[in-house]
Amino acid sequence: MVQAKLHPTSLTGNLQSISPSESEQVIQFKHSDKYRTSEWYSGHGQIAASGDNRSFEVSATYTLKAEVKLVEGVFEIANPTLAQAYCRRGRCVAIVDQTVAQLYGEALSNYFAHHNIALEVLTCRAWESDKTPDTVHRLLKFLGKDGCDVSRNEPVLVVGGGVLSDVAGLACALHHRRTPYIMVGTTVVAAIDAGPSPRTCTNGTQFKNSLGVYHPPALTLVDRNFFRTLETGHIRNGMAEIIKMATTDDPVLFELMEQHGARLLQTHFATLDSDEGSDKDSNEALAQIADEVIYRALFSYMKHEGTNMFETYQDRPHAYGHTWSPRFEPAAKLMHGHAVAIGMAFGASLAVEMGWLKSADRDRIIALCQALELSVYDPILEDVDLMLEGQKNMRRKRGDGGLWAPLPTGIGSCDYAQEVPPELLQAAIISHQQCCSTLPNQGRGKEMYLHDLGLE
Repeated sequence: MVQAKLHPTSLTGNLQSISPSESEQVIQFKHSDKYRTSEWYSGHGQIAASGDNRSFEVSATYTLKAEVKLVEGVFEIANPTLAQAYCRRGRCVAIVDQTVAQLYGEALSNYFAHHNIALEVLTCRAWESDKTPDTVHRLLKFLGKDGCDVSRNEPVLVVGGGVLSDVAGLACALHHRRTPYIMVGTTVVAAIDAGPSPRTCTNGTQFKNSLGVYHPPALTLVDRNFFRTLETGHIRNGMAEIIKMATTDDPVLFELMEQHGARLLQTHFATLDSDEGSDKDSNEALAQIADEVIYRALFSYMKHEGTNMFETYQDRPHAYGHTWSPRFEPAAKLMHGHAVAIGMAFGASLAVEMGWLKSADRDRIIALCQALELSVYDPILEDVDLMLEGQKNMRRKRGDGGLWAPLPTGIGSCDYAQEVPPELLQAAIISHQQCCSTLPNQGRGKEMYLHDLGLE
């Protein structure tokens, strides 16, 4: 087979003529930056002709960069980060969580006013019950011709928690088919998981996050000072996502959470004074630990999620705790972090049943969750039909090649169960139930249901 690789010399990459006498012809396209639609994304591709003037094949590579930064005082006048992103555009179009607007709206307005940047804001309630296509459509109206008429190259500012990052990210993905956004996560979940994630989404009927596209923020800014005003239940809720990365990928992070997790919960990641009273040096040390925990969780998560941007492969440790929970979480109306913790604890018991994990390591995982008052059991697990339905749904979501459930093989490592037969699933449920029956409150956590925090 003769293969001719032609490199167009014109800036537009015009297609070269195809001769039917050649068996195959491949033309590479590397477009000039002069014609880029957006500064945030680039790409290249090729077209290969079969040589018989009957068929050809196109392939393309899409390139993006998603930056994540830990910052201090993102809305403080002296912090240049957001001003640098918006000053040359002359305005900032922002979608802000309703509660965040009440707490930080004045600081946000003062920041952009000081830097002479016009600010256009839509405040949005972002409870789990608001995670619907209707909310996405409302955001699209704000971004579109009937609202701010946002350009395809204009980064929208999104400030809020995990639900807002999901629905606002999806709206940005749909607007002009791909509009960049800058994410400022104000909850633990948004800061270390949902915020930088490329998976934007809304809920489907009885299956969480089933509608969405892959569209990460161009920039994620993580400022733990926002955690100061959160309810402790929301801090706890987000810590489950840290535990999942510690268990599957980072044993040092796991040990940090064992040693300091309870105090990080109590002090909202070193943004509140400890009830025990601490000197300045102790508070500064805890702040350094808080930053290390957040950075390690983010790095571990994005190491796998960010480099597998379109979920092309299913060796995804960050899906630990998220195999059965998308089905039982809405059915039981659980807080997301508690549903994940239950999924992790059950997954650990399943791993023990399969001979992948030592009982002692399973007990460490459960003990860490319990130390933070996260749930490790709920009677919803006993609904085997529901669990099997969850497996069926997840198999579909993961491409029908298998269930590929991440299960721990030790503290800081994991493997993937391609299938979990019904008899093994039922045996693991019984084993996990027995394991949790001797725990305080049979393994149930504090503020574990949506109604506990008024989020229904």
